[in-house]
Amino acid sequence: MGKMDTDGQWWKSQLAADIHQALRIKELKLPAYRAHSPQIGMRRYFADLLAILSNRYQLCPTARHLAVYLLDLFMDHYDVAVKQLYIIALSCLLLASKFEEKEDRVPKLEQLNALGFMCSLNLALSKRDLTRTELLLLETFGWNLCLPTAAHFIDYYLHASVSQADLHQGWPLSSLSKTKAFMDKYTHYFLEVSLQDHAFLSFRPSQVAAACIAASRICLQISPSWSSVLQLLTGYTWDHLTRCIQLMLLAHDNDVKEANKTKSSPLSNQALLQSQATPPPSSSSSSSSASPSQQLLFQAGSHPHLSQRSAPASRLQSLGESQALGPTAAQDYLQAHGAGPLTSSASGGPFHSYPSLASGLCSLPLQGPIAMQVSISAEPRHCLGLAYGAGYLGSHPGFAAAGCFDR
Repeated sequence: MGKMDTDGQWWKSQLAADIHQALRIKELKLPAYRAHSPQIGMRRYFADLLAILSNRYQLCPTARHLAVYLLDLFMDHYDVAVKQLYIIALSCLLLASKFEEKEDRVPKLEQLNALGFMCSLNLALSKRDLTRTELLLLETFGWNLCLPTAAHFIDYYLHASVSQADLHQGWPLSSLSKTKAFMDKYTHYFLEVSLQDHAFLSFRPSQVAAACIAASRICLQISPSWSSVLQLLTGYTWDHLTRCIQLMLLAHDNDVKEANKTKSSPLSNQALLQSQATPPPSSSSSSSSASPSQQLLFQAGSHPHLSQRSAPASRLQSLGESQALGPTAAQDYLQAHGAGPLTSSASGGPFHSYPSLASGLCSLPLQGPIAMQVSISAEPRHCLGLAYGAGYLGSHPGFAAAGCFDR
C-alpha cells in the first residue's frame, strides 16, 4: 500500500477515506458494554490513573483510549479484587501501547514497579505475572485489539472542524490558524473528558469524536455549531450528537468550577508562590511555558451561550483574547437544550467510598481536574501514522505478545 503524504492534505486522500470507512464498520462490531462490573464505582479512579500514566510516558491518545476501553471491557466481565485491578490496568496500558505505539515508547517493567502507588500498595510486578495477565486479557478479547475508539477518529474530523466560512460571535474569523489551534486544544480536552464516565460508552466512538468537535465549537462560540461540511464528513446530524454534547458541556462546567475553586484556595496560592520562587523546569509540560491555548481551558468567560442561529455580536478584535464558555453560560446552554443530569461517576466519582484509591493518586503531580491536566500538560500527539496506518485495513493486525518484557 502506498505511503500516505503526511505533509500535505492527507485527509483528502482516498486512503484516509478508506481507513475511516473501515473504522466505521469495525465500530459496529464492538462488544456491548453493560456496566455490570461490581467495581463500577472504582472505574473513574482507574481511568484517571491510566490517563495520568499514559501522559507520563508520552503515549498517544489512541493508546490511552484503547487502554481504558480494554479495562472497561474486562471489568464488565470479571469480578476482580482491588489489588488485582492495578495489575489488570497496567497490563491494559502495556497491551494498548504495544499495539498503538512504537516499541521504544512502551513502558518498561522497572518503570512500572518504581511508581509511587505501587510502593504504597506493596505491589511488585514480575515478568511472569504480567505475561500471564496479558494472555488472560488477549484471550478475553479473542486476540483482537483492533478496537476503534474516539481517538482513532479525532484527527480525521479535526481537519474539517473550522473553516474560513465560520463565524465567531457573528463576525468573520480574524485568524484561521489561531482558531484551529484553540479548536485542537479544546477537542483533545473533551476527548479526555469522554474517558472519565462510562456513560460515553453508550455512544459509538465516531459519535463521541464528532461531539468533541461540536462541543469545542460551542465553547469557542463558533457558528454554526455544526456545519454541513462536518455533517457530510461524519454522517451525524445535530440531533445525533445532542445528548453526548450535553454530557461533555456539563463536565466542562464542573471542571471550570473545580479549577476556579482550586485556583482561589490558600493551598493553591501558596503552591503558586513556591513555583514562582523556584526556577521552572525545562520540560514542555512547564506551566510557565504554556501557550495561550493551554491557559484558555482555565478561564471562565461571560459570553452568552451559542445557539444554532447566533445573533450578531460585537466585532471580534482577536480570537486570542476570547475566553472559554464559562459555567453560567454552559449551564444556560444545557438548560436551553433540556440536558439531563450526568451519572454519579461523571461528577467526580464516588471516591469517598474508596479512600485508599483516592490516596493513590496523591503520589502523582496533580493540580485541578485531570482532564484539564492531561490535555494541557503537553501538546497533543496526533496519531496520524498510527490510527491511519495500514494495520486497520487488514483483518489480522500484527501483534507480538511474547518476550515483551525482555529488555
